[in-house]
Amino acid sequence: MSELSIKELEVKAYEIRLDIINMLSLAGSGHSAGPLGTAEIFTALYFNLMHHDPENPQWEDRDRFFLSCGHIAPVLYATLAHAGYFPKSELLTLRNLGSRLQGHPDRRFLPFLESTSGPLGCGLAQASGVALGAKIDGKNFRTYCITSDGEHQEGNHWEAVLFAAKYNISNLTCFVDRNNIQISGGTEEVMPLGLLKSKYESFNWHTIEIDGHNVEAIIAAVNEARHTSGQPTIIIAKTVPGKGVSFMEGNFAWHGKAPDAQEAKEAITELKYHLKTIKNA
Repeated sequence: MSELSIKELEVKAYEIRLDIINMLSLAGSGHSAGPLGTAEIFTALYFNLMHHDPENPQWEDRDRFFLSCGHIAPVLYATLAHAGYFPKSELLTLRNLGSRLQGHPDRRFLPFLESTSGPLGCGLAQASGVALGAKIDGKNFRTYCITSDGEHQEGNHWEAVLFAAKYNISNLTCFVDRNNIQISGGTEEVMPLGLLKSKYESFNWHTIEIDGHNVEAIIAAVNEARHTSGQPTIIIAKTVPGKGVSFMEGNFAWHGKAPDAQEAKEAITELKYHLKTIKNA
């Protein structure tokens, strides 16, 4: 994939947000907050940072991507469609009976995915195993994983954190979508996570904190990870759930809720305004 400029990436993120709203509204179910909040991360990875080829999705030297928090599938699907893995028109089949685009990504129907995801807390273990295998085999590809902050309440995630540090899996970069919400409330109310940066540092991870909506910061953090030896890297990306739609932003009620027709109309109006502002800047 050719690299997009910073402005092009910012535009692409909002184009993806528009598709997310259209998909969810038509489906009548799904998750809104997380997909909208991670659009810049997905855009930076797929259109600037990762080595991949939609024309040859099984390319042996491709970078590997694991989505641990499978419920934010709409942003993954929209990104893949924009990258050319399948037609954008297929996005409108989200959650339909028989559609390849189910509520959580399923590798049986989308073989260009690295894994099926749904059960929270499993993605980092999968990514760590693939990254360690690459080191053993002398492969140069990198492995990326996106996790939610809520799934840090899962014990198996922390087993993977220990594993990756023990084996110095420096070709592994993991993102935390630190949006501070989950389906039943704020993360610090449901089960406090505290200072994730300090936790990861104590587990011997190279730790970076960024604004998860700043494309330049995302790119800089990933490049820093590429030049880090002896440690896996965690990028704690502080994001706004529901980013770009004022009545969704920061509201945990939108974690697992889709907009109705009127709400979608209002959301699209706001997103188009933001998109126009970016284009005219």
